Amino acid sequence: MKHLIKNILPLLLLCASTTAFPQKKNAAYEYHLHRTTGPITIDGSADDPAWQQADLATDFFQMLPMDTGRAELRTEVRMLYDDQNVYLLAVNFDLADGPWMVESLRRDWNFGKNDNFIFFLDPFDDQTNGFSFGANAQGAPWDGLMYEGGKIDLSWENKWQSAVMADDEKWVFEMAVPFKSLRYKQGIDRWGVNFSRNDLKSTEKSAWAPVPRQFPSASLAYTGVLVWDEAPPATGANISVIPYVLGGTSKDFEKGKDASYRKEIGADAKISLTSSLNLDLTVNPDFSQVEVDVQQTNLDRFELFFPERRQFFLENADIFGNFGYSSIRPFFSRRIGLQAPIKYGARLSGKPNKNWRLGAMTMQADNFTNADGLSTPEQNFSVLSLQRRVSTRSNVSAIFVNKQTFDYKSVTDTVAIREYNRNLGFEYNLASQNNTWAGKLLYLKSFSPGLSGKDDIKAGNLAYTAKQWNFNVQFENVGQNFRAETGYVPRTGIDKFQPTAGFNHLLTTGEHLFFPKSNWLLSHGPRTKVEFYFNEKMRQIENEPVLFYKFTLLNRTELTFWTAHNYVKLGSSFNPVNPASKTNLLAAGQEHDWNSFGTEIISKPQSRFTWSFSGRYGGYYADGTRLRLGGDVGYRFQPYVALSLAGQYNRLEFKADDRLPEALKNSSHDIWLVGPRIDVTLTNKLYFTNFLQYNSQTDNVNLNLRLQWRYSPASDLFIVYTDNYYSDFSDVRTRALVVKLTYWWNI
Repeated sequence: MKHLIKNILPLLLLCASTTAFPQKKNAAYEYHLHRTTGPITIDGSADDPAWQQADLATDFFQMLPMDTGRAELRTEVRMLYDDQNVYLLAVNFDLADGPWMVESLRRDWNFGKNDNFIFFLDPFDDQTNGFSFGANAQGAPWDGLMYEGGKIDLSWENKWQSAVMADDEKWVFEMAVPFKSLRYKQGIDRWGVNFSRNDLKSTEKSAWAPVPRQFPSASLAYTGVLVWDEAPPATGANISVIPYVLGGTSKDFEKGKDASYRKEIGADAKISLTSSLNLDLTVNPDFSQVEVDVQQTNLDRFELFFPERRQFFLENADIFGNFGYSSIRPFFSRRIGLQAPIKYGARLSGKPNKNWRLGAMTMQADNFTNADGLSTPEQNFSVLSLQRRVSTRSNVSAIFVNKQTFDYKSVTDTVAIREYNRNLGFEYNLASQNNTWAGKLLYLKSFSPGLSGKDDIKAGNLAYTAKQWNFNVQFENVGQNFRAETGYVPRTGIDKFQPTAGFNHLLTTGEHLFFPKSNWLLSHGPRTKVEFYFNEKMRQIENEPVLFYKFTLLNRTELTFWTAHNYVKLGSSFNPVNPASKTNLLAAGQEHDWNSFGTEIISKPQSRFTWSFSGRYGGYYADGTRLRLGGDVGYRFQPYVALSLAGQYNRLEFKADDRLPEALKNSSHDIWLVGPRIDVTLTNKLYFTNFLQYNSQTDNVNLNLRLQWRYSPASDLFIVYTDNYYSDFSDVRTRALVVKLTYWWNI
């Protein structure tokens, strides 16, 4: 089967690429952008006379509940520019009584839980990368970098300003984005653009240029055209320095250490070499203001993935970190600086022209000693990535990742620490003109001393997404000796084959065998996914077929039911209660299989009280049973306070199975993960977050209090307090307090 997949998939990708349309899908939708005839004050009032000279974009198309006509809610958009800024005015009219629905005044809110207006800019009109800006109905801002044709990284921040004002009939969003905050090539006077509106009271989502409902409104394949009356102005000198000062104290009560104190300074710098190519520099960076990770219960045999949150790594992060698949990443920036402090670093990223993107990064980490007393000398992490557009939206990419240990002669544990580890990879990404076909072909090879042969990865997939039908077929071949020490590849020595298929029937478009046309049920349909894993001898070591059935209501409530079968042949020993434990292990080579079923419900987002529930019951390793109950509840005293509680409970029960170690026979285990959270947003520039996480699996309670005051655009004061307790609250394990001040200074 592996031979068949490897030979057929390239042909399928080639055939799919012929489905690309020769012209941009929504090229007929043009917005003509003119230079402003007068000053514009960003106050949300829409009173500036200059706005009356701007072209009007209106008569949006409905995306949800259906995408077959014009939107019922009227939205009016105008844009202008001058030598410094691009301006936008959006007037969002209302039809229903009642308050606007917003989550809070916190920036980068949850799209589905807020009345909002967002627009998308594609400066190169390549339908792949761009920028997103917007606000909810109470003025909380939204900004992010767009990548892979429709995904948005909301961790990105830059300088811009906005204001929102509302009355009983409408709310008005007004904004100005400096050209210096954008990346674009001078001389290109046709950009991609689209405007999106989400209104929870009417459950209507709409867009200016029509987007099929199966795709996000952010889909750059469906942008219209922003036509400039003259080429956008040059940005001139564009250098920003972002220094910080920090003071703090911490104490490790668990180890009985004295309190330690921190007094640090450092800085980042952003230098625009061209209007589309940016150089980032950092010296002695500190990331203590970054919010704590949301913990997860781990009952899997492999390490968990936590996303990057640190600002320095985020601009154009996709060209470095999105190479491969979610379980095959040759580069993962969180491998840098979480143990050893970073001394300095530099990263160059951007687009020299419409067809090329590049990224280059080097980071120097200091020496450190871990909790086990293992010392590591200084290490350097470097990555180079190039991407070349082919066809309209497809591209080919190459990446090289290098991890180098200096003063290697001083290393005592040469098994845990290698002198170097390198990855070289090539990738072809298919994206059809109308977004229906997507796919990938990938090859990676690693270089590590003492490891040769079976040190590469071959993988690929082909996906089809239409309004009702969708399918994907994917294969992965990961060599036993492949290593990505600066990446995330949790499984080696495997072949994976994963086909998925689904059907979604839209009830409002006609009759159906199961249900007639409905006034409350929007769609329903089945989906199936099967995962097969084989060892290097092509003997099956794991499989999981899953059958889902999903219902979507007109009010956007979602209900999913599923059933699955699991078979696992353990490749290594494993503790089924706590995978981090080195005791009470199931032996390698054992075979286990079980059946399970479950459900998931996500409530309608229009209510101030929202909730979700997921449940699972069935078998587990060694003929055990597993019950999992999880979900979250939230209530908002809009727009100032949002309360939420997320939790998960697992109960594992084992009988006297011969495969179990004695300590687990006839035993039961209750595993809790509970996380209450309070977000207080006094204004859209002052945020307070109180986050508590109770994790019985790690015997830890984490308390994190974070105050952020954005006293100037992209400039912040942070006060962060963190406690860690034992899970029974018997004693404090560690405690820390940090005060940090940053300032964004444009030179």
